[in-house]
Amino acid sequence: MKLKLKYKIRMLLMALFISGAIVAQPDTKRDKIDALRATFINKKANFTAKESEAFWPLYNEMNDMLHAARKAFKKQYNNTTNYDFATDKEAEAYLAAELSLKQKEYEIYRDYYEKFKKVLPVKKVAAVRRAEEDFKKEIIKTIKEN
Repeated sequence: MKLKLKYKIRMLLMALFISGAIVAQPDTKRDKIDALRATFINKKANFTAKESEAFWPLYNEMNDMLHAARKAFKKQYNNTTNYDFATDKEAEAYLAAELSLKQKEYEIYRDYYEKFKKVLPVKKVAAVRRAEEDFKKEIIKTIKEN
């Protein structure tokens, strides 16, 4: 039973990926993943047309804010950063910046979950959160298998 569900989810992801790539032709990898995520969440949360219309602009706004916060952090600490910090002060600055990012992410999630509850029943807000986690797991699993 569990294998059958995993197979169906995997096939759904593949179909969504193929159909998304054919229909939407998103510009970036992020756009492709966002399109797959939206389809996955829509199916899991079982939105009505009205709910979907009210929810997605808020969700996209939240993700844009999260992306901007993470991008600002990565601008400061990127692939060229030497994480073998020369001084305790540098290490402390890095940890403070990382904690600041996590705090900002938390505030964004908290604020938007309140906004979501204004346009969706709370059970669907919870379903969205669960679907996000399930989507991440499926993407990771697909990547590992390929």
